[in-house]
Amino acid sequence: MAETQTNPLWNEAKIKNYLPHMTVPEVETFLTKSDLVIIPIGALEQHSSHLPIGTDFINGVELCKLIAQERDVLVAPVLMAGQSPYHMAFAGTISLSAETIIRVHMETVESLVQNGFNRFIFMNSHGGNRAITTFLVDQINQKTSAVAVDYGVAIAPFLTPEKTEKATSLDRHAGVGETSDSLYLMPSLVEIDRATEPGVHHPKHLEKMLPDVIKEEPTAKLLFLAEGLKAEETGKKTSTVEMTKTGVWGELHPKEATLERGANNAKRMVAACSKFIDKWNEYLQ
Repeated sequence: MAETQTNPLWNEAKIKNYLPHMTVPEVETFLTKSDLVIIPIGALEQHSSHLPIGTDFINGVELCKLIAQERDVLVAPVLMAGQSPYHMAFAGTISLSAETIIRVHMETVESLVQNGFNRFIFMNSHGGNRAITTFLVDQINQKTSAVAVDYGVAIAPFLTPEKTEKATSLDRHAGVGETSDSLYLMPSLVEIDRATEPGVHHPKHLEKMLPDVIKEEPTAKLLFLAEGLKAEETGKKTSTVEMTKTGVWGELHPKEATLERGANNAKRMVAACSKFIDKWNEYLQ
């Protein structure tokens, strides 16, 4: 008889404080130390030809795992997909309604509260989920016994300045920044040789705003993002495929991405979140 072998595709190592890998006794032991949970809210959407559909979800989970190696926080991802209607012209994109995303996470929190968890950090790892995350955090605080915070708001006071030159070009979805992060967080899934020139164009009035948007001028950025990257059915002419056939929303070639930039960014995030958790824990002592 041929020797029995395990699944040839399995190469995953067990990660500390990562709920899908944990046993019941391990969760019970964790609860004797902490009642804190971090939940990434990602997306399954096109990321051009060089990054995978799951970029936002995977990067979010991996960053949360890194935080959980530094502090006692449970990593509990429950949804891969997010709100991505503006990418639907690209094969593989999945978009959920805001109502679905909120309901799933509300029920997740209710389950974990029943287990004994009481504090929650929601990490939005996809720009299209920003408003959903804000509303979700508020609903948890208003309707449950748990306390929830938005990761981005929580870590902001603890973030050190990013070590990059001042931006001179638009660089958002699937661009240099996101590709750099991916080179650090999920290196084996980045196919940088397949990256192509962005070829992005915007409606004329948005193009006029662009110089100020790049400078982070508040009003320009607010208006640009309110209208930019919206579903085709809105008629705004700013869905991804209407602005760029490559799927990259930016002017820089993704091949300019560097591992160093991604590593620095991830370490900044982990350090900032660790300091926030320390402060939160300090208030409960």
